[in-house]
Amino acid sequence: MTAAEVRATGVPWDFAPCLCVTRDERWGRSYESFGEDPALVDSMETIIQGLQGAANGRDLKDDDKVLATAKHFVGDGGTAYGSSTTGTYTIDQGVTTVTPQQLEAIHLAPYETAVDRGVGTVMPSYSSLDVIGDGKGPVKMHARADMINGVLKGRMGFDGFVISDWDGINQIPGDYTSDVRTSVNAGVDMVMAPYAYRDFRTALVAETEAGRVSEARIDDAVSRILTQKFRLGLFEKPYADTSGAAKIGSAGHRAVARQAAAESQVLLKNAGGVLPLKKSQKVYVAGSNADDIGNQTGGWTVTWQGSSGDIVPGTTILEGLRDAGGDVTYSKDASAPTTGYDVGVVVVGETPYAEGVGDVGNGHDLELSAADKAAVDKVCAAMKCAVLIVSGRPQLVGDRLGAIDALVASWLPGTEGAGVADVLYGRRPFTGQLPVTWPKSEAQLPINVGDATYDPQFPYGWGLTTLTRVPEGGATTLKALAVAAAAAEKAGADEVGRALVTKARLIVQQRPVTAGSAKPFAEADHLLLTGRYGKAVERLLTAYRAT
Repeated sequence: MTAAEVRATGVPWDFAPCLCVTRDERWGRSYESFGEDPALVDSMETIIQGLQGAANGRDLKDDDKVLATAKHFVGDGGTAYGSSTTGTYTIDQGVTTVTPQQLEAIHLAPYETAVDRGVGTVMPSYSSLDVIGDGKGPVKMHARADMINGVLKGRMGFDGFVISDWDGINQIPGDYTSDVRTSVNAGVDMVMAPYAYRDFRTALVAETEAGRVSEARIDDAVSRILTQKFRLGLFEKPYADTSGAAKIGSAGHRAVARQAAAESQVLLKNAGGVLPLKKSQKVYVAGSNADDIGNQTGGWTVTWQGSSGDIVPGTTILEGLRDAGGDVTYSKDASAPTTGYDVGVVVVGETPYAEGVGDVGNGHDLELSAADKAAVDKVCAAMKCAVLIVSGRPQLVGDRLGAIDALVASWLPGTEGAGVADVLYGRRPFTGQLPVTWPKSEAQLPINVGDATYDPQFPYGWGLTTLTRVPEGGATTLKALAVAAAAAEKAGADEVGRALVTKARLIVQQRPVTAGSAKPFAEADHLLLTGRYGKAVERLLTAYRAT
């Protein structure tokens, strides 16, 4: 669907997927990542086939396929807080410092998969990479020939082309001519030079004529680019084709987006079975993000930073709740009387941002606004309440968690707020799981699955379900599931193995998260994603016993 809509604009190329493994929620681009676990990122790379079709590129000429871009190579999700030197950014475009083992296991692994899947283009990161022990120190990725030529094109066998990020070569130290020479020799095949493309052409021609950039390097870059253009059918059909534009935002596509919004909702807490709501209940809705489609869609919507307000067609969460047929009253700031209601729904969270503009410490933090806190406090003191957090990353709820009956990570559900209403009213079950760890405090950051010390508010992989029967039997059932899961793993029965781990997770999540249970619970989800189903259930049994 995404590929069809992008191609319908006349552009046969999508700058996705982002394969960054986000390791610190203070990063303003953390919402662009699939998550903090490279195994999760790897599992989501089926998107490459969704965008491009067959790995050999034979489908790229079709009107529902586009060239994909794996970005940002490599390590952009691991930049250290305080390491950025770009304007007022605190973490974006900073330095990722890792051992060779960490580089391979966390940051490079998703690119190996992308290359195997035939991704057509790769984009280097603005950030710098500092590999401990290699003697190079921090080096901008657009200049790292060892990574682009050596690892990506050489060891991994990437045969597509490398496209620079927006004006990315200008961040390489030195004058403009040396930036051109360094980046092209490092393996960058196409350069985004939005402000100085004539200067770029002049510099590259001069460097080639002087022998500092070889003709063989130019020939290699051109052949890589032309190969993808031929696969896209651009020489047979060189003009932009917008004949499919009527499908953009069509009812069928919005239905898929609505389903995706519903399936992305993560139920973190549900004391007393407050959710799903009943249509017979009187519902009091409040909060800054209940009726704001701009906040639902986040950054990169219409404009770079996005904006609050009615900026695109769609349905807000409030509108979705009303359309669901319930008895709904709305007061954004919770100033309307709160008596006489069965349950409150308070929708709070972030306003839009993109890239380093959204870095924590650059005018942003992970706390709810004063107005949001006041709305939560007032509604939750007056009635049973469900708090929905619309945001690109976890928000700190701290000591308010005790007063909140149900807590939902709604993320950025996009234009289809009706999808959120679908799970709130039980039209669909809650099935989402945390792709990142939800911290108790900013002092814990960075915090990720696999850390030696791990005591979050909610662990990686956490996500309660509704409309689903939970197996009985506690530890006894978990032991039996572990045996069955190990047998499924040995037999290569992946679907069965995953189902058994899911059953085990349901049992464990009936108990509250503790300092002892969080670590094995999170590790179980990583084991599940790597196909070790028996070990995953064993870790869940450990988590169960630790609660």
